[in-house]
Amino acid sequence: MTCPMRPISSGAEHCPYDYIKIYDGKDVSYPVIGTFCGMGKFPYSIIGTSEDLFVEFVSSPAGPLLNTGFHFNVGNWPGHVETAGSRNSTCDWLLTYEDLAASGDSEGIFLSVAHWYPPHTSCTYLIQGQPDQIVRLYFPSFRINRIESPIAVFDGDCGESLTLYDASWPDDSKIIKTFCDTFSRPMEKHDFVSTASALFVRFESKTGSYSGSSLYYWAHYDFFNNTHFGTAVEGTSCDEEFSSWNSVSGYLRSPLNTLVYKRTTTAPYLSCRYTFLTDRRLYARVILTINSISFKEHPYNVGSCNDCWGGRHDKLLAWEPGNGTRAPGGPGPGAHCLCRNTVLQRGVPIAKIVSSTESLVLELRVDAAHAASSYFKHPAALFEARYEFVHSPLCGPAVIPASTEGELHFPHYEALGYTEPPRSIRCIWEIRVNQDRDVWLHFDKVRFTTRDCEDGRLEVYLPSRADHPFMSICGHNVSLKEMPPLTSLDLTGPTPGESPSVKIQFIGTMTPARAAFKIAWTELFHLPRNPDGTLMTSKLTEVSY
Repeated sequence: MTCPMRPISSGAEHCPYDYIKIYDGKDVSYPVIGTFCGMGKFPYSIIGTSEDLFVEFVSSPAGPLLNTGFHFNVGNWPGHVETAGSRNSTCDWLLTYEDLAASGDSEGIFLSVAHWYPPHTSCTYLIQGQPDQIVRLYFPSFRINRIESPIAVFDGDCGESLTLYDASWPDDSKIIKTFCDTFSRPMEKHDFVSTASALFVRFESKTGSYSGSSLYYWAHYDFFNNTHFGTAVEGTSCDEEFSSWNSVSGYLRSPLNTLVYKRTTTAPYLSCRYTFLTDRRLYARVILTINSISFKEHPYNVGSCNDCWGGRHDKLLAWEPGNGTRAPGGPGPGAHCLCRNTVLQRGVPIAKIVSSTESLVLELRVDAAHAASSYFKHPAALFEARYEFVHSPLCGPAVIPASTEGELHFPHYEALGYTEPPRSIRCIWEIRVNQDRDVWLHFDKVRFTTRDCEDGRLEVYLPSRADHPFMSICGHNVSLKEMPPLTSLDLTGPTPGESPSVKIQFIGTMTPARAAFKIAWTELFHLPRNPDGTLMTSKLTEVSY
């Protein structure tokens, strides 16, 4: 008589006689991992969820046939790393920013399931940041193998999978990526970034496993402050818009989210663009004050700023867009370039830019080759600035074209029909002058609300001394409003191509309708002079033919 040998089998229905039963714990009250019988060698190991396994051997009442029994080896396996979070069940985790901060670590860690689990297991990881944060997840190590120790047989694709969701729950409309055991390639050291404050990870197994997942991964996660000071531009990493109808003035700085410096690009630089917009019916100018620049030193940042426009410096560009949005290729009217070695004066802003129109663009450019090594996880601001929308309709036209003579009246009474006088106002007029002409300004009918300069003052600025007023008039010195003619040299600035001009600024903190003045000007021609400085004269003589 020949008795076929039963191969290694599992399940109570296949093992009616001699068998061993393995429990995931200290005794029979713990979950059963499996029941095994037959002859042969186990094709896989069995790994429990803790430091204990309980093995029960049951023999048939008839006794053994071959008297061979069983033999097994016991060893240990590395346990879980310390995960900064709370576990709701065997493998469902809540990983929060607060837990990570309390641990003192800069990055959190979780691993793939490395122990047995039953078929249809689902393990989840909710990575939850604060409202203005985003989540980054990456895998320093990731391997995808075939399922080697299944508990249940599954013949289809994707018996085990790992899915990343850009949400706080498994929203199928927001799947970032799904990895399957049958056809996916692992993606090591690739940043998966959420668009909001949560990222959800779910591992699913249709087969179960005696010894851990076929998807072996080591996952790291961290949080980044994604606060915007303006309105984020959709489809960009760090562009922002600042509109006067949202805020009349405010603060901005380089991106708090330093992940932007890890972007891959084919361009030689990474850029973040800040656009300031208003409506001429609200304001006609933008004032942008750059208070600090703090670029790191690298080979392209060492040189002089003389080649700021064409060089590979980390820099700030500012310009007025006009009819297009492309950055200018070099210096010109309304265009500015600031780099690490821009000459600074203590206690004075690095630059104060006053637009001539209702829009202005500021662009941060960082050399792409050094961006990540210099600024990723670098908390300090690369620049800090403030902006303000000024010159309301009560001020009238902001730029007055060149003419031989003219007048400026404040307030612009036509605007009083459709706008309410604000509590404070700031007007900046640019009076342009024809080439090679002097100009004479006369202040007439000047009235301020009080004698205090904080309640109202008129200031005259010349392009040759744009950082300091040439003349200032307040309530207490309003009688001293005569000023000498301004020469063409005074009216010419350092930037090539700029029109000769004089700027007049009025700042009032009281109801502007109570302040009023008129400014008149006349252009003066240059009379020809002799080399010694005397006026050149000519004599008309009668000639007979």
